[in-house]
Amino acid sequence: MNIKEIHIGSLIRSKVEEHQISIERIAHFLDKDEADVERMYDEKSIDADTLLKWCKLLKFDFFRFYTGHLILYAPHARLDNVIKHRGKTMVFRKSIYTQEVKDFILEKIRMGTMTANEVMERYKIPRTTLYKWLKKI
Repeated sequence: MNIKEIHIGSLIRSKVEEHQISIERIAHFLDKDEADVERMYDEKSIDADTLLKWCKLLKFDFFRFYTGHLILYAPHARLDNVIKHRGKTMVFRKSIYTQEVKDFILEKIRMGTMTANEVMERYKIPRTTLYKWLKKI
């Protein structure tokens, strides 16, 4: 799975095959004809309402692929977790990395595609966070 280039139609097709759901059931659930469903498998992107229906049908959050993409490839804003409170700055730390993002990064290190330092520099992941992930594998 390539988080940088998301082809949602093929991801949906693989989940449908995994769950072995009939095209008739899918077409009925989505209120589309079977040809439209087949065309969706070839689409690189799908509108949000339709994707939400797929999520419900397949009991899988397809939006997480886009969230992972944003975490890895969107420009980092340092003010995301900062709140001004009575003239003081409070920083809230929270886990913003999904398991898919962690797996993607750890796979790059494991396969030798990137070093830990390259990962920290490219994706702006703190050293301590990355090394905690590496200890767990």
